[in-house]
Amino acid sequence: MVPKHILVIRTSALGDVAMTVPVLKQLLQQYPALQLTVLTSPAFTPLFEPLERTTVYALEKRGKHQGMLGIYHLFRELKAQYKFDAIADLHNVLRSILLRSLFKLAGIRTAKIDKGRKEKKELTSKQNKKLVQLKTSFQRYADVFAAIDLPFALDTQQSVYTQRPLSDNTATLFQPGKKHIGIAPFAKHEEKMYPIEKTLVVISSLLSDPNNQVFLLGGGKDEIKVLAEWENQFPGVINLAGKFSFKEELAIISHLDVLISMDSANMHLASLFGVPVVSVWGATHPYAGFYGWGQKKENAVQIDLYCRPCSVFGNKPCYRGDHACMEQLPESWITTKALTHSST
Repeated sequence: MVPKHILVIRTSALGDVAMTVPVLKQLLQQYPALQLTVLTSPAFTPLFEPLERTTVYALEKRGKHQGMLGIYHLFRELKAQYKFDAIADLHNVLRSILLRSLFKLAGIRTAKIDKGRKEKKELTSKQNKKLVQLKTSFQRYADVFAAIDLPFALDTQQSVYTQRPLSDNTATLFQPGKKHIGIAPFAKHEEKMYPIEKTLVVISSLLSDPNNQVFLLGGGKDEIKVLAEWENQFPGVINLAGKFSFKEELAIISHLDVLISMDSANMHLASLFGVPVVSVWGATHPYAGFYGWGQKKENAVQIDLYCRPCSVFGNKPCYRGDHACMEQLPESWITTKALTHSST
């Protein structure tokens, strides 16, 4: 029987949660009677606001939903408030496994994501590396719904969201007639970051053309501090970090002509709005399945090395010790691609 109301679980991280949005939108399009409740971090709510027939249920993981007892309380809350036909676990971590198991014991169908650990291990292996394109996270999410009688075909060329309206205090940031280029230089793990000194060369090169306007994106105390220093170093550069709400940042991103990003959440946020992303890849690789929705393959900037990729998430230190995947990547490759998109 086709479910009428599904609980969708994906609570972190930001990029992975953003990757659920195109899948959920197309699922809803192909099943017009379907209702979704998405369990996620309250901070991520703006990602889902434009989706029809979708409610966000906020996970308070450091509050009343903390620990095993908190998960049980969460189960009781959800069961009392909604009548779910099925549970789609797009996370498959301890918290979601516990919650999913409680619903299963209550007689509700469940399905979980297959993360493809075996093939990802082969992709990142030092010996006998299998350098092939793996199933994308988008398809892995879609497979979960197929397991609960909701099969559908993904169209990665279909846009997700249109530009969001700018607020009064963000609309003034954009100088008319200029090319608006975003740079998101950080990632959760250092192995996925382009070297700072090389990033500064990229910024300087972009600013050599007065028709370009550069926006810096980041978050967290350390990143905010660094980007504030860059804003002072380069007159005319606009640092967005720590100054706007997540909802406002999404609107700003949607108005960019192009974004330069690491393998990080900002790549996925920009992809939701069809913004071309020049993505920079080092320890990780698009073949692992985390490339941006609808992004052209040629927008990925990377060099071929026998050791790449050495990690799925970039959380392992460079075993060569020289970070050649990033150090040998020419700055001109990044700027050339970015300028090509910003001039169209």
